[in-house]
Amino acid sequence: MKKTIAIVGAGTAGVTMAAQLLRKAPYLKDEIVIIDPSDKHYYQPFFTLVGGGDSKLEDNVRPQAEVVPEGALLLQEAVTTFKPDTNQIETNKGTVITYDYLMVAAGIQLDWGKVKGLKETLGKNGVCSNYHQDYVESTWEAMKAVNGGRAIFTQPSTPVKCAGAPQKIMYLADEHFRRVGVRDKTKVEFISGMDDLFPVKRYYPILKKLVADKGIGETYFMDLVEVDGNAKKATFKHVKTGETITREFDMLHVTPPMSAPDFIKKSPIANEAGWVDLDMHTLRHTKYENIFGAGDCTSLPTSRTGAAIRKQAPVAVDNLLAHMNKKEMTASYDGYSSCPVVTGYSTVMLAEFVYGYEAKESFPIDQRKHRHSMHMLKKNVLPMMYWNGMLKGTM
Repeated sequence: MKKTIAIVGAGTAGVTMAAQLLRKAPYLKDEIVIIDPSDKHYYQPFFTLVGGGDSKLEDNVRPQAEVVPEGALLLQEAVTTFKPDTNQIETNKGTVITYDYLMVAAGIQLDWGKVKGLKETLGKNGVCSNYHQDYVESTWEAMKAVNGGRAIFTQPSTPVKCAGAPQKIMYLADEHFRRVGVRDKTKVEFISGMDDLFPVKRYYPILKKLVADKGIGETYFMDLVEVDGNAKKATFKHVKTGETITREFDMLHVTPPMSAPDFIKKSPIANEAGWVDLDMHTLRHTKYENIFGAGDCTSLPTSRTGAAIRKQAPVAVDNLLAHMNKKEMTASYDGYSSCPVVTGYSTVMLAEFVYGYEAKESFPIDQRKHRHSMHMLKKNVLPMMYWNGMLKGTM
């Protein structure tokens, strides 16, 4: 198969870039192929609300074929091999795609297997996770089953998609426990492999106070390494010293370790850490001039969120089109990302920032406050923007 542009991944970044390409360069109709094995497309920012019992999974999914823009071919196969020197990629079905330009938007890999015993107990024994559609509903079941004891919420030391999500579900669980009258006999703990709660200085003190006010315990530099579901015990390992601790739990919400997909790690387009090696401003590959990328699989030093992709996609598209037409690449990405931190069932703190975790806010208000209006933005406005705007290439 020969196409002008091949896009690896039909998630948020891949579909958004395809739609923008077709809007900005209609002559590319039928010259774009998107390769992704998935037959469903999920609105993942709502997984926090699904896990918290405030939304339904079935309301946040559409057939993959419906979101791919007209004029782009969806090839439901999995890329296995990159051959950038010959402008080719290969799939698990043996299909060889030859391209003039390549855009990589393959998302991030959930490494469940790196936590011993986790896969065997996930979705039962109080062990749950909002990070995958197969398990997100188990979070609400686990929350409802808590009648005291200990509820633990984890975050690994690896990069993860939506780095605020591990604590968002914790705040919802805290409020739920209070609503049903079990919070006073339930110890809530946040155990993270990171060095602290939140990396953006502007929002850090507010979230630290929130955790303190809620009486949530905090432990840092500790990665979850083993889960014994039957015994309801979780073992953590210090990222520096190797020291281990074991905690009993009644509920354990796991944010799994994550990494670049294996087929990218072992490819010529990856950096030493395994991520697609892009220039942080132009979003073009540092070695291969006809390769661009966006989203969670890239080396960009910013938080991996849908909001980041909304700013990355037009930069990658504009610079690819400029390069294609032998013009100067003028579009530049500043590292913008956003995290609507769900602090309760009716409040959100909208954190926005750029490279260096410097705050860059959009609204003429103090966004450090937990606001009902920002909750309405997250719950009512952003999904419409996603399905009807981003994925259509209009924003």
